[in-house]
Amino acid sequence: MGQGGQGSGVPLPEQWGELPGAAGREARGKIAPSAAGARRVEDPSLRGAEARAAGRPRTIGVVAPFLAGAFWGPVVNGIHASAQLRGVRTLVLRGTPAEVQAPSLAREQVDGWIVIIEMDGLEELARAGVPFITVGARPAEIDCPAVIPDNHGGIRSAVRHLIEHGHRGIAFIGNFGAYDVRERFAAYKDALAEAGIPFDPDLVIPCDNNMYSGGRAAAPALLARRAACTAAVFGTDKNALGTMAALKAEGARIPEDFALIGFDDIVEAESSDPPLTTVRQRFEMMGNAAFDLIASMIAGEAFPPGGVHTANTLILRSSCGCNVIQSFLDREDAAPEEDEGGALARRMVELLLMPRPLPPGTPPTAVWPAVARVIEAYFAVLGGAAPPPAVELERAYRQAVEITPDLGTLMAMVRLLGQAYERRGAAVDAAARRRVDDFLELSRLALARLRVEVESKHVHQLGLLARTNYDVSFALLGGTQQETRSLSWLQPTTVVWGCLALWEDPTTRASLAVAGAYSRDGSPTPPIGSRCPIEAFPPAGMLPPSAADGTFMVLLLPIRSSERDWGILVLVGPPVVAMTGDEGTVAIWGTLLGAALERDALLSSLSAQHADLQKAYENERALSETVRELGCPILPLLPGILLVPLIGLFDSGRAQQVLEKVADGVSRHEALRVLIDITGVPFVDAQVAHLLGVTSRAAALLGARVYLVGVRPEIAKSLVDVDLGNLTTFSSLSMALQKLAPGGGRAVQARPGAR
Repeated sequence: MGQGGQGSGVPLPEQWGELPGAAGREARGKIAPSAAGARRVEDPSLRGAEARAAGRPRTIGVVAPFLAGAFWGPVVNGIHASAQLRGVRTLVLRGTPAEVQAPSLAREQVDGWIVIIEMDGLEELARAGVPFITVGARPAEIDCPAVIPDNHGGIRSAVRHLIEHGHRGIAFIGNFGAYDVRERFAAYKDALAEAGIPFDPDLVIPCDNNMYSGGRAAAPALLARRAACTAAVFGTDKNALGTMAALKAEGARIPEDFALIGFDDIVEAESSDPPLTTVRQRFEMMGNAAFDLIASMIAGEAFPPGGVHTANTLILRSSCGCNVIQSFLDREDAAPEEDEGGALARRMVELLLMPRPLPPGTPPTAVWPAVARVIEAYFAVLGGAAPPPAVELERAYRQAVEITPDLGTLMAMVRLLGQAYERRGAAVDAAARRRVDDFLELSRLALARLRVEVESKHVHQLGLLARTNYDVSFALLGGTQQETRSLSWLQPTTVVWGCLALWEDPTTRASLAVAGAYSRDGSPTPPIGSRCPIEAFPPAGMLPPSAADGTFMVLLLPIRSSERDWGILVLVGPPVVAMTGDEGTVAIWGTLLGAALERDALLSSLSAQHADLQKAYENERALSETVRELGCPILPLLPGILLVPLIGLFDSGRAQQVLEKVADGVSRHEALRVLIDITGVPFVDAQVAHLLGVTSRAAALLGARVYLVGVRPEIAKSLVDVDLGNLTTFSSLSMALQKLAPGGGRAVQARPGAR
């Protein structure tokens, strides 16, 4: 999850952190000095000469293997939010640089690239000479700026905190295949060394991944080290939560038996049992900083060559053994003296923004406009006024919940209000105390209602997501080829515009042809069949205005199946998290679309094969008829005499054919004699001989006589015990002709049955 590194980066200036509302816009326009002579100037323009020459929008390309979830979604959204403020288009490609063919794909459309974590194929970007940075990891062999969290500072604060609790046997658990986890492990060792605690390799427990399953798998190893270990820090929250669940299942108590601290502060950390102490990151802050950094590079401005570090802070909850809220409030008591209302408002807003500080000179109302009303009402209550109506308080606190939904933070804010009058040092009578208690209770109820509202909306969104995914899946798996390619299945989603372009040659992947398009808002779509080279895809003139001006994100989703690489699906719409709601939805759409295209191709192939088989059947049937004719030819030899020469094996099926052909020939030619020549037949068994006898009797009914010609001695022996009726045999055709046509060419006219 929260990825990052250290190296040559410098701490992120506070002005670079994205703040809500007007404060963010004000902070982002200020000069922010940093190390190595780096500077941040007033609203730099992206002076892309190619963009100006092409008349296309200024564009930032983002390459990420995932598009949503606790880490990926906020980073991508942070990039888009910053770009949107500048009117810059965001072009997001799902995959690694190698998978999406960066920088070849959209080379003529992108002014600079941001690569999130996955580095495979980064060498091609480096060779292309286009500005690029990385987020969440630093490539080992390529020198480029990176935006990474302060892994070292975050883990050091976590280890130091556990040491302050009296722990010395502190384990480190994480997936060492991840760049940021390796840096966090290095910081863990440094923190132990600074405290004079020897490093114990036996307290290092690797995980297979950064997810819950990796943490669950590590729990038995931690339990086995119970004698030497009383605490653990984790590479990610999901590892920590997975381990916590497994430890509790085995009867271990958290934090009494094991004190645990994670890293990331994902949503689940707050609601776990017990709530997880963790190093909080603002992933959207990484996205904000990434845009600012690439923007400075494109504009030709000075920038920190090693990149920047984004801030984080240790969030104390119960899993480490802390009294969370009181710890924060005690720390706030040491704040510098200011005017009473202003100081309280500032502390409340800084609490909401943690770990981002409120920039000096930025008023709290720039972030939370209604904080002034809350403070005003609070001091009015202290002065004797009645608490404001609940609906008014709820309206004011709604803005706070929009800044952070963290329930612990929101409750700490109310506690902060409750201690304000104690810090005044003046006596408060019982009536005033009751009014304050009523005000605080109304505040807690308002925040509780708002949090329930947030959760209800989330549940509602999950329901909509489930329904949307059902509709999309049903349409893709049950629709026709035309419906699949028309992208009509996007109707249930929030996508406003889409285009499906397929590779003209999947082996070279040099150009794409439009196979389908969709527009919800009536924006023009490209003509079906129009072609575009990979370097110019997607053409700026093809995209709707809402993409060109940066209002909506442009997503390029490679479409693949198990059999082939199909092409690219372009989606224009709200940020991906809002559009999908979870980590895998867009990927599922792509997978289903690839499967639908594969199915359609299979059906087309089967239809073509069916047509080929039908044609082959007709040809085979015609050939069979020809062979049938050749297998039993009827030759008018002399007037009134037919010759039936047979060659090859002779079975009952062929004997039946002879019967039919002889009967037909006698009728058509009004023959009186039929010579069946079996000189070329190697063997005649009793069954065939019987059928020849039947043929003789059938011909007799038509007034003709059948003669068997070419009967060799060995065949004659096989016919001894067979009733041939009046079938006469000759050893050769010449003997038969001498007997039946002694005139040498004129058939003897005889009555049927005569010799």
